[in-house]
Amino acid sequence: MHAYTAADTLRVAKRYQNPKRSYLLVNPLQAKHIPVSPAASLDMMAALGAQVAAAHPEARLVIGFAETATAIGAAVAAGLGPDCVYLHTTRELLAGDWILFQEEHSHAVEQRLCADQLAAWIEATPTVVFVDDELSTGRTLRNMVRQLRERFPLLAERQLVAASILSRVSPEDQARLAADGVACQCLVRLEDRDYDQLVAPLSVEEAPPPPPGPLPALNTLSVKAALPDPRRGAGIGAYLDGCRALAEELVPALRRELPAGGSLLVLGTEECMYPALAVGAAAEASGHWSAVRCHATTRSPIGICHEAGYPIQNGVLLPSFYGDGRRTYLYDLAAYDAAVVVTDAPEAAAAAAHPQLAAALGQRGCPRVYLCEI
Repeated sequence: MHAYTAADTLRVAKRYQNPKRSYLLVNPLQAKHIPVSPAASLDMMAALGAQVAAAHPEARLVIGFAETATAIGAAVAAGLGPDCVYLHTTRELLAGDWILFQEEHSHAVEQRLCADQLAAWIEATPTVVFVDDELSTGRTLRNMVRQLRERFPLLAERQLVAASILSRVSPEDQARLAADGVACQCLVRLEDRDYDQLVAPLSVEEAPPPPPGPLPALNTLSVKAALPDPRRGAGIGAYLDGCRALAEELVPALRRELPAGGSLLVLGTEECMYPALAVGAAAEASGHWSAVRCHATTRSPIGICHEAGYPIQNGVLLPSFYGDGRRTYLYDLAAYDAAVVVTDAPEAAAAAAHPQLAAALGQRGCPRVYLCEI
């Protein structure tokens, strides 16, 4: 298995006008902000999953953090076996019983965790694994754990694990996590650096909306595959089966539509990342395209900068596929022969946002854009 390092997994960007934290740690293998081979992204996530499974094979509940760790959490749960329950937090306003907590440094601070079946899932597992892309101080997790213990006292009797791709938790913060009963697992431990100082000299701008212009060909691809919603929790085996069924429908349909040898972008939307990666990996494995890349729209306002070595060289401001008038972004767009958007957004909101995203892709030279609603 590949031994991942900071050189593989870390680039540093500057947030656009965020007074809480000036920098953002960007992982080029995460398939979020930077387009990447889906197989390479899933390999990295599976490496963390294998590490967690080796240390805590008994865990049967994994909780991922939205929006950037939704796919990582699914991969960690997959490493623990098909009967593991996967649940991720969300920023969407949905009906049901939800626990609210704050992610203080984020651009969108409110997170929600579905509590509809959480008591039963905690009772059924000796260990609960919390998954994020990056762990800095652990403050958000410690606050969340305290809230959960107030609601579910049985959690005090469970082993808790914080798993992340990157970690820069100081010895003092690690001791605080340990005092709250939380052990840590990470794929890459980062050295202590002043990232605020690193990005301070950079002059950045916000991603602009797409300019007006002719739209590429817009197409909708209908699929029968039904996926359980990890926002409400699902057995990871059933979720992976749904993602495989989605890929088995969608990739042959795309192969019938598109000539061999071109490049394909498979794009997720905000929290909906793992299904796009599953489709992208199947497309890549088919050998039909010369290159397949995945990434996703995001709510993170990252500064655009054209200096050499800066990870976010271009971007576009878009309406969210999930409605409510919020802003979303897509970064580091390249030219593709075709793009497919895989989304679990409501149909009306997706239909409204799709043309603007298509316009942005068309400006980069993409002649055909498909929408797949799951």
